Amino acid sequence: MVTAQRSRRLRVNETMLDPIVNFFTRIFQAIGRGIGLVIAWICWPFLAAGRWYARRGWLIKGPIGIILLVLVGLYGYFFLETQRWTGFDTNYVAAYNFTGMRAAGGEGGEAGAGEGGTRTCGRSAITEVTADLIDFNVDENAWISSMILYKLGLFGVPWDNTPFFDNKASFQRGVNQAIRRTTVELVDTLGRVRGTSQVDSGLQDARGAMQIDEYTWYFGLNPFGFKTPTPAFYRAAARDLRAFNDRLETCTAVFDARADNLIQFIDRIANDIGSTSAILRERSENYNGGWFDFRADDRYWFAYGQLYGYYGILTAARTDFADVIAQRGLATLWQATEDQITSALRLQPAIISNGREDGWIMPSHLATMGFYVLRVRSNLVELRLVLDR
Repeated sequence: MVTAQRSRRLRVNETMLDPIVNFFTRIFQAIGRGIGLVIAWICWPFLAAGRWYARRGWLIKGPIGIILLVLVGLYGYFFLETQRWTGFDTNYVAAYNFTGMRAAGGEGGEAGAGEGGTRTCGRSAITEVTADLIDFNVDENAWISSMILYKLGLFGVPWDNTPFFDNKASFQRGVNQAIRRTTVELVDTLGRVRGTSQVDSGLQDARGAMQIDEYTWYFGLNPFGFKTPTPAFYRAAARDLRAFNDRLETCTAVFDARADNLIQFIDRIANDIGSTSAILRERSENYNGGWFDFRADDRYWFAYGQLYGYYGILTAARTDFADVIAQRGLATLWQATEDQITSALRLQPAIISNGREDGWIMPSHLATMGFYVLRVRSNLVELRLVLDR
């Protein structure tokens, strides 16, 4: 009797649940059909092209097949280079023996006696790090921004407007911004005596090469014709910088490590970083797409790359201007500035989110990076004020 009642209750419960089960079954079936339609819509052009290709003769199949193989190879290389960050190290300055370097010499600098009594001077740490950063960008890694597939984009949509394949390119452009600023200062102030001596031709060539457009490939439409790609110019700039350092070592070039030059150098870097902080603020305040803001990662990794480059350059400046820093008692403040940069470089989120600054679901990585950028800038401004007293 009890068993019969229990069976009836089970049948009643199953009858009550049937509409609910059927409802969710229909929902999942509809979702499945929708996904199937989307996949079919995406695959249809390729299937149609495959059927057309299968009906052609080998005179048509051969060239098309070769073109397809080339495209597959190019995309494979493009994917590999955009995902592999060779030589990336947030503590890359540890590889330099800055403590063992003398301050840069040359005309007006300290000189010593080399082998056979040959007069020798110090090399510039700033110049060495700048040349190495160029090598890191275009030799250890492929320069993404001028690759043909990066320029073509995703079916005509620039990669910067998508969540794919653009993080490394933005990072490289950020590092390049620090390099460009430094080459300008080397020509205008650091590589001359009080700004009145003749401009170093090698440094001038390096500065000109670094101003080349970051997106130039072997061929272009404006102006129309064949061109020298961007990486070739940057490699030439690195050679010019190393040649300048060689001349410094033989006391035939100038590195003017005076306090007023350091003031101007710090001031220009602070302004450069301040411009980036404004870009981060504008994006953070006016766009709140969270994980779906596909331009947020460009801003983030550009700022990250800029700090990455200035980390090595400012650490090198500590050696080139060692006497000035010691005389003004700036060692502690300078170390604090470097520590702020290393703190920012620890921030490496897998997915960049640009949510509301007071949001609780999606973080605002742009606001966080902007905070660190402003802290670095405030330290640089404080360094400048102490030097200017």
